[in-house]
Amino acid sequence: MHEQQELTRRQALLLTAGAGLLPAAAATAATTTAVPSGVPTLHLAYEAVVTLSADVVHGRTPYGERTRAPITGGWFRGPRIAGKIVPGGADWQLVRTDGYLMVDAGYFMEEEDGTQIHVRNRGLWHSPTNDWPADYALSTPEFEAPIGKHDWLNKHVFVGTIGPGPEGVSAVTLRIWQVLMPAR
Repeated sequence: MHEQQELTRRQALLLTAGAGLLPAAAATAATTTAVPSGVPTLHLAYEAVVTLSADVVHGRTPYGERTRAPITGGWFRGPRIAGKIVPGGADWQLVRTDGYLMVDAGYFMEEEDGTQIHVRNRGLWHSPTNDWPADYALSTPEFEAPIGKHDWLNKHVFVGTIGPGPEGVSAVTLRIWQVLMPAR
């Protein structure tokens, strides 16, 4: 004996609309998820200074000029998180033919409690003079944190700004913002 499967309300509405028994607009309206009104807001997650050693030039590729900036350390600090940048990562850079620099950094942050957090930060940087100040310098970091105290990093979208490091130091300053949904 076969058990009869129960149709969800959405499946029934779609089947009914497909058979011409219900106007398609009614089925669409019934299955559309409400989008929150309002504009997402930004909340400062942390500020970081990431130190770098001299660029390693890899040369011209079909995509542009490729370089790598080894990450040598640094620090980060915010309302919920603080610690150091672990040496050993790198910022892979590609200067496109239009003069824009694509960045793709991979490294670890070590929180003060010892938690290791993997970061992949991709972005786009441009300056008409190829130096600071940049007229466009934004990134989209992604995090992989162990489940627990810092798991909130895994559950949100973040955007960042890229600025010059402290004077006399080969570094960049990152300000990372957590994107929050509008209140319902």
